[in-house]
Amino acid sequence: MKVVMAVIRREYLQRVRNKWFVFGTVAGPLFMIAIFAIPIALELRDEARDRVIVIMDRTDALYEGVASRLGETIDVERVEFTEGAEALLDSRIESGEISGFLVLDENTLSEGRAVFRGRETPSTLRRVWVRRAVVESALEVRLGEASGAAGARLLLEGGEVDFQTLDGEGADEADRDAALIIGFAGAFMLYMTLLIYGIQVMRAVLEEKTTRIVEIIISVVRPGQLMLGKILGVGAVGLTQLGIWVLSGALLSTFGLPYLLALRPELLELGNALEFLPQAGALGLFLVFFVLGYFLFSSLYAAAAAMCSSDEEAQQTQVPVTILLIVPMMVLAPIIENPHGPLGTWLSMVPFFSPILMFPRYMAGAPLWQVATSLFLMVITIAGVAWVAGRIYRVGILMQGKRPTLPEIVRWVREA
Repeated sequence: MKVVMAVIRREYLQRVRNKWFVFGTVAGPLFMIAIFAIPIALELRDEARDRVIVIMDRTDALYEGVASRLGETIDVERVEFTEGAEALLDSRIESGEISGFLVLDENTLSEGRAVFRGRETPSTLRRVWVRRAVVESALEVRLGEASGAAGARLLLEGGEVDFQTLDGEGADEADRDAALIIGFAGAFMLYMTLLIYGIQVMRAVLEEKTTRIVEIIISVVRPGQLMLGKILGVGAVGLTQLGIWVLSGALLSTFGLPYLLALRPELLELGNALEFLPQAGALGLFLVFFVLGYFLFSSLYAAAAAMCSSDEEAQQTQVPVTILLIVPMMVLAPIIENPHGPLGTWLSMVPFFSPILMFPRYMAGAPLWQVATSLFLMVITIAGVAWVAGRIYRVGILMQGKRPTLPEIVRWVREA
């Protein structure tokens, strides 16, 4: 065990001290911050002026609705229509007192058309927000004339359909959609991490073999211990990087999102997304699938590298292993659309597909016995794959020359 720990420590420190690891780990959260922070910083340069809008309502029916909707994001002021009102408002715009004024008239009620006058065109989000407030208010007035204001407001909020199964159980549509989104994002992240860190294991094995350093290492370390140490060392690097990203995401959601919503109230709907973030149970299962999937595919990648003597051979040999990761991604969309159908149920039970397909099915409400069965089958498969990969690694790590044929690989497994 002490020897394996030494290999793990070497693999781990060698990678976390690499400048590209530091850059990639730090760049991910910084990139996410920059996506939101830079546009907001550019738009907030004239924030004081842009937060005041005057409404001139010539219909005497739209102001309350428009003001209540716009009042969530900006300061609203009402001005009665008079002969010289527009000229006075133009002078207030010139002086920087207000950002502009909105004129509501009969065309707004009949067609949803209004006029906004300002020094500059508002930002895209602000334009969408103003247009939405005007159109929804006009619809509310028109619908309210026929069905009442309360009914009109419910219609504008999108309505609701209660979906029920034959046993009478219903499902919240928002919860279902959020679960599907989280499941798809988790599956995609599992695919990327398993592929990236599996290839890292292959590169580590191939580098030592091509430089013949392994011939010196195995004089003090058994091949099985070396392979296990490499897999655990690179896996620890992956868990470290994932942990930093998850922690960064949690900190951004806890502290950064409220600040963002305070600056950009147009994005208030993002605050509701926090209610649908995966809970501890889902995060724990995601971690289990990552660990088991990593052991499964890293063993395959390590065995593939042990059979090769050059980068070109490794690129060709890894194709069958990579296909095992690509196939579940190809069927992910139809499975997410119908997570409890026969296609999703049976394919998610295949150990090589389970890491990517079972997590989104779990988020969609797959029975726990199916999740447990897939985990059990993965553990058994990992034991078998590790046994076969270890025997291939034991012989292939010292072999040079042409790539072995399939009968030779079978002989390695049988005689190692």
